[in-house]
Amino acid sequence: MEIKRAGTQPSAKGPSEWFTGTVRIDPLFQAPDPAFVQGASVTFEPGARTAWHTHPLGQTLIVTSGCGRAQRWGGPIEEIRPGDVVWFAAHEKHWHGAAPTTAMTHIAIQEKLDGKVVDWMEQVSDEQYGESSAA
Repeated sequence: MEIKRAGTQPSAKGPSEWFTGTVRIDPLFQAPDPAFVQGASVTFEPGARTAWHTHPLGQTLIVTSGCGRAQRWGGPIEEIRPGDVVWFAAHEKHWHGAAPTTAMTHIAIQEKLDGKVVDWMEQVSDEQYGESSAA
């Protein structure tokens, strides 16, 4: 058994290569080998969001506070709220983040494939982010 005590893992700022706006990443767990799963709590300030990206084995988001947005490539922008659980399939191009005027926090859970959990792509433009009245 291993217990990760609250406050023992440092927060990190979301890098500008992967995010637009102010984002804080708080690691939660990274299962030791041979397990592949890892998770983090990610907080997006209003208007902040990820770049477009995919996950080799998919990703689950559990919204814990605030109001956010999520979109898969070619699909509509969806509003996401506390209690919502979002699943992105393996290799599904997508982004997620806060609503324009409200912060959002979610727990992100994904698995490693050959040591990799994410493939980052281009930034979500302001036009792409704002092209819906969601949120």
